[in-house]
Amino acid sequence: MSQTETSNSYPTSARNQVKRRHDRGFYDHETVHRILDSSMLCHVSYVIDGQPYCTPTFFWREGTKLYWHGSSASRMLRSQTKGERVCLTVAHLDSLVLARCGFNHSADYRAVMAFGTAYLVTDAQEKERAVVAMVDRFFPDRTAGLRASNTQEIKATSFIAMEIEEASAKVRAKGVADDDEDYELPIYAERIPVRTVLGAPEPCPRLLDGVSRPATLNGYSEGRLLEDALRDAYFVEYPNG
Repeated sequence: MSQTETSNSYPTSARNQVKRRHDRGFYDHETVHRILDSSMLCHVSYVIDGQPYCTPTFFWREGTKLYWHGSSASRMLRSQTKGERVCLTVAHLDSLVLARCGFNHSADYRAVMAFGTAYLVTDAQEKERAVVAMVDRFFPDRTAGLRASNTQEIKATSFIAMEIEEASAKVRAKGVADDDEDYELPIYAERIPVRTVLGAPEPCPRLLDGVSRPATLNGYSEGRLLEDALRDAYFVEYPNG
C-alpha cells in the first residue's frame, strides 16, 4: 500500500509520484533511506546545454542530504557548482521472475529516485567532514588509522551535496504473478533470487609483517550480503539514522 504524506515522508508531486502501479510506491523516510543506505553506488542525472548525462558515482546520506564526490576536473562536478537540478537514483535487483507468459516476466527490485538542487561543497568545515565521511561512512573509524590526505589530494577532490526535496521508492517483491487461468498451463515458472555476496578478503601482497586486518572490518566478512554490511556500517557512523 502506498505511503501517505506525513512529516516523516517526502512530499509528492507530479515529478516524483509513482505513475504506474501506485501500490509499489513509497514516500516515507524509512523506506527511502533504507534503500539508499543499502548501496554505495548511485547514478546522477543532469542536463548540460540541453544534453542529458547520467554519471555513476559513490554517494552517502546524512539525514535528508546526499553527498557524492569526484575529480575536481569532472564534467559532472563542474556543471553542478551553480545549483543545478539533478535526479539521483539507486536500484537493487532482488530476483528474476519467469512467468507462464512473456508479458508477465518481471523482476523483484527496490529503487529510489531523489530530486533536488545540487551544490558544490565549498565550506571548509563541511568539506573536511566529507573527506572523512567518504571513507568512514562505509568503513567506520578507518580514517583515523590512515595516512592523512595531503593538500594536493584534497584539492583534487570535490564534493557535491543535495538536500532531498522530493523522493520516491518503488518496490516489487511478489515473485511469479501469472493470470489466474495461466496457472493451469503446463509451463514451467520460477523466481531466481539475485544477491550481491561478499567474497573472502584478499590482503594486499605488500602488507608489512605484523599488519593484520582490523576488527572494524569484521562486518565485511565472506558470505555476507553487501547491502547488510553497508547498512550496518551506516548506523555505526550515524547511530541516529
